[in-house]
Amino acid sequence: MSERIEDIAVKMVSGGRGLLAADESTATIKKRFDAINLVSSEESRRDYREMLFRSDDAMKKYISGVILYEETLFQKAADGTPFVDVIRAAGAVPGIKVDIGAKPMALFPGETVTEGLDGLADRLAKYYDAGARFAKWRGVIAISDTLPSYGSIKANAHALARYAALCQEAKIVPIVEPEVLMDGVPGTQDLARSEEVTRWTLQIVFEALNEERINLEGMILKPSMVIDGKKLRKASVEQVAERTVKVLKETVPSAVPGIAFLSGGQSTEEATAHLSAINSGYDLPWHVTFSYGRALQDSALKAWNGKKENVAAGQREFSHRAEMNSLAAKGSWKKELEKAA
Repeated sequence: MSERIEDIAVKMVSGGRGLLAADESTATIKKRFDAINLVSSEESRRDYREMLFRSDDAMKKYISGVILYEETLFQKAADGTPFVDVIRAAGAVPGIKVDIGAKPMALFPGETVTEGLDGLADRLAKYYDAGARFAKWRGVIAISDTLPSYGSIKANAHALARYAALCQEAKIVPIVEPEVLMDGVPGTQDLARSEEVTRWTLQIVFEALNEERINLEGMILKPSMVIDGKKLRKASVEQVAERTVKVLKETVPSAVPGIAFLSGGQSTEEATAHLSAINSGYDLPWHVTFSYGRALQDSALKAWNGKKENVAAGQREFSHRAEMNSLAAKGSWKKELEKAA
């Protein structure tokens, strides 16, 4: 495979394949395991990730890359094979989450700024040597009738751009993830408000990327869809697709090779339906695909349930969801295909 970041970025978003976000922190995966009454240990986390990464049908046909947590990047499968090699053998690209989380922003009540720039250049060199060829950094934008503030968007955009510059210098493709949260105050986050905030956020993010001299052809954008708050949820699939495409065409340069959406609290099937509507109804200048965590993993986690005898069942569920989202990335998903599974 080419080592040029431009070529890696295209490989990650094209051909109806998308990204598996398996970068849950230790605290987050504990919550996932709590739901199936499984103790989170290094071994149980390894077994779960191995179940996903050795799902050959899904990994070889539908998954182009895997976002890893630092523990997993350096972890080995039960037979001693490094996970990075398992992922590469399936034809996917290993990647790494590099931010250390959204922290409360001083003097900006209710808003956060993502941290992790200190020492990042050294960490990226270590991750590159370990096999990572892309990275991810998530900025979190709060939304209500009064939030976000310009200061909050600007701070997160600047951090995203500095991170992206460090990645490209290290020959690593940056995934730039400005997430506009979809859990606004009930009744305030309608579709129009979501559209307004998403447009504003993306405008400022791309200004920051330009200021930091980012090579747009060697990055991927991971935005949230323009969607009403989950406590309000009235918008149709078609409305979400229309507003999302409108905002992206107004703000995202065509030089960016691909957009890989986050699922951001949508249900498993909602995330698939919205992605398919975006791809089927519009002429888009970018590859548009998925970078999903829960929307790819939830049903597989429940089917596996922490038991060795359920590995095949978990892999079937994972393969099904990966296939459904691959169809969505081509604009050819249909609800009936879910029932046929």
